[in-house]
Amino acid sequence: MNRYKTDLFEARLLGQKVICLAGEEGARLFYDQDFFQRNGAAPKRVQKTLFGENAVQTMDGDAHTHRKLLFMSLMTPPHQQRLAKLTREQFRASIPRWTNQQKVTLFEEAKQILCRIACHWSGVPLKESEIKRRADDFSDMVDAFGAVGPRHWKGRRARIRSEEWIIEIIENVRSGKLTSAQGSAIHEIAFHKNLDGSQLDARMAAVELINVLRPIVAIATFITFSALALHEHPETKDKLEKEDSGYLEMFSHEVRRYYPFGPFVGARAKKDFTWKEAEFKEGMLVILDMYGTNHDPRLWNEPNDFKPERFKGWDGNLFSFIPQGGGDPSKGHRCPGEGITVEIMKASIDFLVNDIHYEIPEQDLSFPLDQVPSLPESGLIMANIREKK
Repeated sequence: MNRYKTDLFEARLLGQKVICLAGEEGARLFYDQDFFQRNGAAPKRVQKTLFGENAVQTMDGDAHTHRKLLFMSLMTPPHQQRLAKLTREQFRASIPRWTNQQKVTLFEEAKQILCRIACHWSGVPLKESEIKRRADDFSDMVDAFGAVGPRHWKGRRARIRSEEWIIEIIENVRSGKLTSAQGSAIHEIAFHKNLDGSQLDARMAAVELINVLRPIVAIATFITFSALALHEHPETKDKLEKEDSGYLEMFSHEVRRYYPFGPFVGARAKKDFTWKEAEFKEGMLVILDMYGTNHDPRLWNEPNDFKPERFKGWDGNLFSFIPQGGGDPSKGHRCPGEGITVEIMKASIDFLVNDIHYEIPEQDLSFPLDQVPSLPESGLIMANIREKK
């Protein structure tokens, strides 16, 4: 975009013509369901690792809205607060173990904590001996999103293992062998019905339950970037130590805006049309630049500086701030778990600032922009951890 000084250009990707979009106007167009659909946009290699085949992310129209409402019902403010409370409890429970270790890698620790709380909150039984393996599998599915070769195949194996595990649990819930609480993620997904009244088959139910669990575990990336922001911008700690919830939320938003996670999303044109003199053909793949839009100088003053204060008085524009997609999450394809992400991040940042002392030893904290998803190379190593009294 910078090279061509445009919000719109045509390129070739995987042997096909694509149009690349960026900016607020581009995002508004991209999320207009009269012009674009998600069915056929995600390559099979992504469905076989990240999303699961024929999952909610690949649906359109009334069927998508109906399935999306299921997810929205599981991600209301009470669910967000429950997960935030569990996050605080589990991080604090880790302090005695961390203080007895010379160092810990935050990304690895956060993955396991989030896997534990996601399963507990959702009603999925998980043995302590399984936590690392399941957390690694969820993380490997995410890591495979932009990968080829060994990373892709690792993600595909993780997908197969996870679906087999969750399918058995779904079947046990349906048979009554495993009790599930009404309102829990496992219960609502196990007994969810399609628009035609048919029940999801066990594999599809497992895919969608994984689409609840996996994104929660993926918040470990945002937590790691949050710790990096605290390290690179120590002046923010003073404001966070004052327990100003407004600043804590602004800090969380700025981490999601500033650091790379989801670089782009794709859709296909539903029909032929022209926009800004560009010809969109039915079926053409279109890519929206999320990272670029979140760093657009027309939308963000000094976009390459880390400034949480920029969100003071933010107007809530759902097409200029798109770290987890754009538009209304209840009607379109913006991530319905955004509120969960923010609340878990806030609980984690508050813990790092107000509950422990730690040091950041010399390490490689660089993060590549050509790897999807990105992460500080070291995973962020913390040393000499002590509890704050």
